[in-house]
Amino acid sequence: MNPPPLPKTAGVSAAAASLLQMRNRGASEPPPLLLNLQELERFENLLVFAKATVEGYYAGKHKSPYRGSAAEFADYKEYVPGDDLAHLDWRVYGRTRRLYLRQFEEETDMTVYLMVDTSGSMRYAGEKRASKFIVAAKIAAALAYLMMAQSDKAALVLFAQKVTQFLAPGGTRRHLHQLVTELERVRPARTTGIAEAVRECNALFKKRGRIVILSDFLDDTAALFDTLAQFVHRKFEILLLQVTDPDEMNLPAFNAAKFVDLETAETVQVDPEEIRAQYQANMQRLVADLAREADLRQIQHRLIDTQRPYLDAIEAYLGFRGKNESTR
Repeated sequence: MNPPPLPKTAGVSAAAASLLQMRNRGASEPPPLLLNLQELERFENLLVFAKATVEGYYAGKHKSPYRGSAAEFADYKEYVPGDDLAHLDWRVYGRTRRLYLRQFEEETDMTVYLMVDTSGSMRYAGEKRASKFIVAAKIAAALAYLMMAQSDKAALVLFAQKVTQFLAPGGTRRHLHQLVTELERVRPARTTGIAEAVRECNALFKKRGRIVILSDFLDDTAALFDTLAQFVHRKFEILLLQVTDPDEMNLPAFNAAKFVDLETAETVQVDPEEIRAQYQANMQRLVADLAREADLRQIQHRLIDTQRPYLDAIEAYLGFRGKNESTR
């Protein structure tokens, strides 16, 4: 079995957007873990995982994820035969002896486009941790479940150097099954090309809505923001969820290592201690630059901590959704 990879070190190769695999470790990549929360690790199906994660999150918050008729009241409408009797206001009827329906501000039917990076760099997994893709896939499944619970519609885009799969928006249980099935089929490969994939989505995303991109963003971010500008202009709301492994931020301590690029198979021998300071500074700058450039364009960014990735992602999405609800 292949040992778990290490991230590409700063200054080691010209292809700085890629990751490297260390070959001198004996441990093999662990099987996918569904949750860092130990009590939920027994769930091995993405759909069951998504349901357990979302409902478990809300149970901890003592709040229901279901919106239903909790939308804000807007006005009354006089009843005519054929109207839905569920919204009849019987108190008004008791005062006026006339039938009126309560109408609500529309808070639902938002289309959310989930974009999940399936490039080779997403295969990276630290020791006894799931790969970045497994984490991203589970986040996407949980968010899709949450979106549909809130009566939003979810679409799925899988991409590497270009779009490899597009599942049009839907909000049914059957659609959710199809979405998680597509995620379960993925085997990350190919080189990264986020900007080109986003460019292709301009023709795919017909209805204005929200875009959530799950990636490590180890690519040309200047090109990415250039292509995201078209969606900003179309008044899409955008959230970048940057999935990283602790190894990628810190570079583990080993005497010498042979690294293999997960996307190009390029190899290099290096002593991690010789490059650690520069590597850490470069990684911190990469994350800071991504966050700053996103903020300048009113795009939201969140670095996902692999110690509690699913909770962080749900809270990031709810803050993103809630913040933008007030501006609609």
